Amino acid sequence: MKKINILLAIVLLFLFAGSNPASAQRKPLEIIILHTNDMHAKIDNMGKLAYLADSLRKSHEYVFLVAAGDNFTGNPVVDMVEDKGYPMIDLMNRCGFNVSAMGNHEFDLGQEKLNARMGQATFPFISCNIDASGATVKQPKPYMVLEAGKIRIPVLSVIQLGQNGLPDSHPSKLEGIKFTDGMLKVKEYTWLKDKYGVLIGLTHLGVEQDEPLAREMPQFDLIIGGHSHTTMSEPMMVNNVMIVQTGSGLKNVGKIILHIKHGKVIDTKYELIPMASIKNSDPVVQALINKYNDNQELNKVIAVAEADITGESELGSMMTDAITHRLKADFSFQNTGGIRVPAIPAGNISLKDVYRLDPFGNLVVLFKLNASEIKSLIRNSYNRSKQIDLEVSGMTYEIVLDQAGSCKDVIMLDLSGLSLDPAKEYTVGVNSYISASYTFDHRDPGNTTYTTCAQALIDYLGEVKKVNYKGVVRAKTGTSR
Repeated sequence: MKKINILLAIVLLFLFAGSNPASAQRKPLEIIILHTNDMHAKIDNMGKLAYLADSLRKSHEYVFLVAAGDNFTGNPVVDMVEDKGYPMIDLMNRCGFNVSAMGNHEFDLGQEKLNARMGQATFPFISCNIDASGATVKQPKPYMVLEAGKIRIPVLSVIQLGQNGLPDSHPSKLEGIKFTDGMLKVKEYTWLKDKYGVLIGLTHLGVEQDEPLAREMPQFDLIIGGHSHTTMSEPMMVNNVMIVQTGSGLKNVGKIILHIKHGKVIDTKYELIPMASIKNSDPVVQALINKYNDNQELNKVIAVAEADITGESELGSMMTDAITHRLKADFSFQNTGGIRVPAIPAGNISLKDVYRLDPFGNLVVLFKLNASEIKSLIRNSYNRSKQIDLEVSGMTYEIVLDQAGSCKDVIMLDLSGLSLDPAKEYTVGVNSYISASYTFDHRDPGNTTYTTCAQALIDYLGEVKKVNYKGVVRAKTGTSR
């Protein structure tokens, strides 16, 4: 009888321990988050991403895959198909993405197509500082909650705004949408940390804004960022908040391991995984990639580069020469942010190369400007970021700096080496993004042509057949005067 009582006591002890929530929390819960940012429709590594994610899911119970925005714009096999953007959504679905931030280039699709792509996605797009109540695009939710057993992990997103109060997308694509200061808006969601004990930021601000965000919002355990294309092999720690980012173009994927106990993050580990190190690819996803890449029209050769065309100066000079040639302009300008590849190698130039270089579909806008108005365009563009921002055709220019490093004057010379005539009006071509987003003096409202910048370049290359921009530099920064 005594032995029976002892055995009964032992059984009851185990039963009690098994039902005690505190004892169940002796071992921390492990959560893996794979993250990307600024993939820009670069699909070639999606098979490797799918293989990595599925491999981890087989050995770990809670694995999440997230994107920090700018999934689109940068690859014509995604951007130039009839269902613009669909190949990216298709592949992201098959990889098993759980959530994506809204990036500025999501709006490049146009609001109706963005709605269609969001409707096809098996994951939500989120952002807390977008008010779409008066727009065509559907209202994104500010956050979503990831579920890991009984643990709930809120993920809060915010999108960057430029000096004009809009994300860096063509203003015509943003009609009806209101944007609020994300740095202020996120503070309305501090209650998420109080309720769930954990809070993750999925931001499209750039690391230069993620850092002050972490100082202002210590409630974040982790900020997964995008927009600045920063490759971080080691996380940045600010105010006990981990900040990470993977670069761009799906060249890397980040792997975060969170250990959560009693509803709190007690430990974090981070690894940046180069896609080149992953040797296997999911066969189903890889077959789709091969299908999307097999676009014979885009492989059509239109010209030959006699030497590598490298960097913003050489590429921008070619792009602007196309506008002055095709539209018969005296001068033309191209913003460096719209130059989307680092180089075009020597050899055949295909339609795909042009659309990778300029994926936006911006139209050419022609202005009648005098020398003073042209100078204001160059000066204001330089002072936006304190660096050369406009590549040029038909002239050269030199920035004159003040002691603070701002542009105070511009020396402009035509192709014969003479200063521009202050009494003359010149025809100046720019893309419609510059026309809508840049501040400069102009009496002429501008004439929007029906020619895209990409088509102007295609026509130009098709006519000249061979190009060589080796060593071409038309814009430079001088010394302070």
